[in-house]
Amino acid sequence: MDTSPEPAPDTDPGGKPRPGTNRPVTRAASRSATGRHRDGPAGTTGRTAGTPSGSAPTDRPGTAHRAGSDRATDSPAGAADTTGPTPAGRRRRTVLMLLGLTAVASATGLVLGLLSWAPDPPEAARPLTIAEGERLAAMRVTNLRDLRAGVRVTVGAGAARTELVGWVDWSRALLYLDVGGPGAGAERGLLQRAGPVLVIRPDPAAVPTPAAPPLVPPADRWRLHRPAPDARLVPVLDLLLGLAADRPDPAQALRDSGARWLARDTVAAGPVDVVEAPLPGGTSPATGDRRAGGDADGQARYWLDQDARLHKLVVGLPGVGAVTVTVNRADRPTLRPVDALGGRPGLPRALTDAEQDRLERLPARLRAQGGAALTLTAPTGTDTNLRGAGWLSWTARTAYLAVADLGVPDRRTLLRRDPTGVARADVPATAGGGGTAETPGRPPLTPTGAWRFNRPGTDDLGLLVDAALAAGSSGPRGRAVRIREDVAGGRTVDVVELRTADARLRYWIDRGGSLRRLELHTDPGAWAQLDLSPASVPRLAPVPRPAATARPTGATTR
Repeated sequence: MDTSPEPAPDTDPGGKPRPGTNRPVTRAASRSATGRHRDGPAGTTGRTAGTPSGSAPTDRPGTAHRAGSDRATDSPAGAADTTGPTPAGRRRRTVLMLLGLTAVASATGLVLGLLSWAPDPPEAARPLTIAEGERLAAMRVTNLRDLRAGVRVTVGAGAARTELVGWVDWSRALLYLDVGGPGAGAERGLLQRAGPVLVIRPDPAAVPTPAAPPLVPPADRWRLHRPAPDARLVPVLDLLLGLAADRPDPAQALRDSGARWLARDTVAAGPVDVVEAPLPGGTSPATGDRRAGGDADGQARYWLDQDARLHKLVVGLPGVGAVTVTVNRADRPTLRPVDALGGRPGLPRALTDAEQDRLERLPARLRAQGGAALTLTAPTGTDTNLRGAGWLSWTARTAYLAVADLGVPDRRTLLRRDPTGVARADVPATAGGGGTAETPGRPPLTPTGAWRFNRPGTDDLGLLVDAALAAGSSGPRGRAVRIREDVAGGRTVDVVELRTADARLRYWIDRGGSLRRLELHTDPGAWAQLDLSPASVPRLAPVPRPAATARPTGATTR
């Protein structure tokens, strides 16, 4: 029962709502930002202003009321909103404030740390430990055990820089490199070295930057090379081959020589120790050459891993300058020496019965064949490289060929060997069959020029030609060993080596019993080749001999 002295402003005296009058809503109900807005039909609230406290709420369709919420929002019309955020809102605000303070503190600490940070000082150089000395002493044995590796070498700097890229085979003392760089000079191109024998394939038009050479080397244009006395290349090649040994170096002697541990480093293969020590094998580096990366005493620096494997070497060599060697131990293909160095390696063994039978029947086979066209490739001296072409007749026991020396390209030497002896004549290239020094033409059938006569077998060329002629008469003599299987003239051959008191020869005999190549080990340590192709040999006219000089009348002999 309503006991108010006056009706509510929005009701008529009978207590009914006045038409067209909207009931005011409380501010608490209209504030959606605090999360206290209740869902429902538009224009409805939990409780209207002006309703006395404790009176029952007026139910309306579509409106739900909760007693606790109604009481919390019950206030007289026009009163100020004194309700604050909910406990959840206060907690959220507090957490955000704490996170902000934490972020500010962290950023401040980071900035202060960066301003006050300093790197740890590097470890000081020190003498080698016993373990480090043993690793350095075992380095060359490790190289020999690993057989081979890829190398990249830089010699010098600037316009005098020479670069070498390729491989070293420590097990066979073999190098195969591409030589480039602005300071390469006459050695620009491909290079192979087996022991002390150096052969090159010059390529003056090659690009200055070297690249890894082809795994199967070209067969042509190789020549024996004698570097100039002041050439910087030879000490570098000696250094590469000297990085292998069959026994460890004395570890105590290395430590006593002033070897030091310098630093730790990381290469492509992993972590390494940088060690300073003398070069192995007694090679003396350039004293005081700091450009080489050594100390004032000129010692070399080695980048060694925990397994005693070398990954880098920096040193200064006398008369050469700074040398940097980078070793790629994962790049280790099997290398093939060129023919001048003996060709690819084999597994020597005794001859089988079939191979021995073909060797014994070789003279009869060659006589039945009659003759062959021949091609000569002969490094016969430290700087003498011969090329030749001609014929050989086993029935007439005669050989006739034109020989060119790469060092004298405009001259030819006509060589004739028959049962009467050896005759030679030097003629211009045009009169000696023409062609180039690398591929000379066959000699003229009519002999020309001034001939001189020599005793047979006086030089490597004479020994090779004599052995080829003798193969059609008495055949090879000596202890025969099969070196390997190979290919010559498109035919599969057995390479058979015989050593006699005078020469070391290799016969390339195909499965049909024909001789396809004859090789001679020359004095410089290289191999000369005489390739033979079955052919019809033209009639070879004899060399005109000088008339016998008549003795003066009345002359006496003693």
